[in-house]
Amino acid sequence: VQADEPRPLLVRFLNRVLRRPGNAENKVAPYLKIYNEARKFDHDFTDAMITAYAAVLCSSDFLYLESTPGELSTTALAERLATFLWNGVPDSSLREASDPRSQTERLLNDPKSDRFINTFLDYWLDLREINTNSPDATLYPDYYLDDLLTESSILETRRFFRELIDEDLPVRNLIHSDFIFANERLSQHYNLPTTEGVALKRLPVPADSPRGGLLTHASVLTVTANGTTTTPVLRGAWIMERLLGVEIPPPPSGVGAIEPDIRGAETIREQLDLHRSHASCKSCHEKFDPAGFALESFDVAGGWRERYRSVGDDGEPAEGIGKNGHLFTFRHGPKVDPSGRLEDGRAFKDIRGLKALLLEDERQIARNLLHRLITFATGAPVSFSDRDEVEAILNRTEAESHGVRSLIHALVDSRLFQIK
Repeated sequence: VQADEPRPLLVRFLNRVLRRPGNAENKVAPYLKIYNEARKFDHDFTDAMITAYAAVLCSSDFLYLESTPGELSTTALAERLATFLWNGVPDSSLREASDPRSQTERLLNDPKSDRFINTFLDYWLDLREINTNSPDATLYPDYYLDDLLTESSILETRRFFRELIDEDLPVRNLIHSDFIFANERLSQHYNLPTTEGVALKRLPVPADSPRGGLLTHASVLTVTANGTTTTPVLRGAWIMERLLGVEIPPPPSGVGAIEPDIRGAETIREQLDLHRSHASCKSCHEKFDPAGFALESFDVAGGWRERYRSVGDDGEPAEGIGKNGHLFTFRHGPKVDPSGRLEDGRAFKDIRGLKALLLEDERQIARNLLHRLITFATGAPVSFSDRDEVEAILNRTEAESHGVRSLIHALVDSRLFQIK
C-alpha cells in the first residue's frame, strides 16, 4: 500500500472492529479526514494511519453496541454474545448462525473465552485490585515481593472458574469444593502435599484442610485485606455482597472507620464490639461481621494462622528470614477466634462451619451468580421486573444443581439476554 492509499486499509480495519461488515464504506469518511489532517502536520504515512486507527477505537461505533429497543436482531444478538463470551467481535460463523445455544457452546470452548473469565472475575471478585496493597515488609516479610505467590493465586481462581464452566459443576463449588488448582508455591502456602513445578494442577483437597471454594483462595483473601491487617468488616461484607447478593448500605455519615491496632493492644473483635455499641452501626454490622470472623483464620495473603502478628514488646518473637533477606521482627500476638453467629442466630466455630451454613441455600448462591452474569452480559442491572425471568432460569437449571455452564446457557436462551 502506498502512502496515498489509506482508504483500503481503513475500510478493512473498520470491517473488523465495528462488528458489522458492510458498514465500513459509510463510516470511513471522518477517519480519512483525520488521516489527512495528520498528514498536514507532517506525520508520515504510518503515524497518520495510527492516528486514524486510534480515532476508530475511541469512537462510539466501537465502544458501544448498536441495537434498538425490543427483540435483538440476528446481528445484534451475535454482537452481544461475542461481547459477553469473547470480549470481542463476532466472527463470520457467529454472524451467520441462527442457533444461540450451539454458538454459546462453541464460544465457551474457544480459548478466546478466557477473556470473558478474566474480565468477569476481575470485576466480580476484584481480582484486578490484587496488587493495590503489597504485604507489609515488617509484619509479612515471608510474603514481601513474592510475585510467584501473587501470580499463582490469580491463576488459581481463573482456572477454578474455568473448571466450573467446562465441567458444568454445581454453583455450590463457589462456597466449597473438593478440589483446588495449585502449583508448588501454592501447595506450600496452603500446607498441602507438595506438587512440583510452577504449572497449576487440579488437586484433591484433603479432608483435614479448610481449603476449597472461593472463600479460601489466596487471591480473594488478598484483595479483601490491606497488606498489613485483616478486618472482618471488609471480608464479611465481601462474602455477603459478592457471593450471596446481600446489599450492604454505606455507613452513616459521621461514623468513623475502625482503625487497626497492629501493636496487638486489642483484638479486632474487641474493637468491633465497641463499634457496634452504637445503635446506628449494630444493625448493619450484624449482617456481615460474623461471616468475616470465620476468615480471620487467614492472613493478608491467605496463609493459615492461629495467632495474629504484631510489632512492639508483647508476644513471642518470630524466628526466620524473610524474602527481603532480613530477620523477622514481628511477634506472635493474640489467638485468632474464627467463631461467630449469623444474623439469623445460626452459629459456627470456624470457616468449615460457615461454609456449611452458607450451603444451606444453594439457590441464593446461584441467584447471585446469575445476577452478576446478567449485568456483565447485558450492561444493565437486574431490576424488580426481571425477577420472574430470573426465577425461571433458576428453575430450568435446578436439575443440574445450577451448573455454571447451564446457567450461562439458560441466560443466553432467556428474554433477558435476547431483548434490549
